[in-house]
Amino acid sequence: MSRQLQVNFAGITFENPVTTASGTFGSGLEYSEFVNLEKLGAVTTKGVANVPWPGNPTPRIAETHAGMLNAIGLQNPGIDTLIERDLPYLHEKNARIIVNVCGRSKEDYVEVVERLADEKVDLLEINISCPNVKAGGIAFGQKPEMAEDITKAVKRAARQPVIMKLSPNVTDIAEMARAVEAGGADGVSLINTITGMKIDVNRKTFAIANRTGGMSGPCVKPVAVRMVYEVASAVKIPILGMGGIQNTEDALEFMMAGATMVAVGTANFYHPTVTSEVIDGLEDYVTKEHLDNISEIIGCVR
Repeated sequence: MSRQLQVNFAGITFENPVTTASGTFGSGLEYSEFVNLEKLGAVTTKGVANVPWPGNPTPRIAETHAGMLNAIGLQNPGIDTLIERDLPYLHEKNARIIVNVCGRSKEDYVEVVERLADEKVDLLEINISCPNVKAGGIAFGQKPEMAEDITKAVKRAARQPVIMKLSPNVTDIAEMARAVEAGGADGVSLINTITGMKIDVNRKTFAIANRTGGMSGPCVKPVAVRMVYEVASAVKIPILGMGGIQNTEDALEFMMAGATMVAVGTANFYHPTVTSEVIDGLEDYVTKEHLDNISEIIGCVR
């Protein structure tokens, strides 16, 4: 692969700017027959907690126009399984690794980050859309002071660079980005899913047992691009952009808005080779545009 696609994110060099969105790619095991994991800029794991989480009751997925709703509830086998099974597998495949971390309290996050301190992991992505059980269930990422506080706590414990994953379910996304930057974040990723609802008119009840779910897919892309642009104008730390990316043109749009790297999520479910095709498309683009490096387009529309 050409060095024209290399990018630097939070001091780490990746061979290309394409990774997977957490929760849509497992930890790579399920997709390895479709995608060469070594070819990806990185594999972003499914969210991992300090203990196994069972997730929400079913049904917990519903299709929508140009997207989907999910209320999986961050089901995951816990940090022990990630360290004993998933990380060795990814190392065997020569994949670069971003571990997504979730928790229900500050202590939960810190425990996982401390467990990962001596592991060969490139970046930590901290999902602050999780409900804080000690603050009445409000998400860590919905109040600037809470976001800054959890960022500081994670940074004190982390040995790897820390990306804070921002929730779009806020009034001012730039304010949240400034808060985590003030807390010491090395980067931000956005957007997480947008809260939505679907009603089954035949059964006269909610399509998802949880009533609401996170909306993702191409339907959220215009919102995601706008938020990436706003955050790029507000902070100096790098951005991992995501939300409805289906092809190379979508990835370019995020990068032109200010993202250094991009993550493909929902598209993996119906097009398992999409990440590889986006990388090939970016390589064709830099050749066609006579660019020395793909980084030349980052934030070019500002």
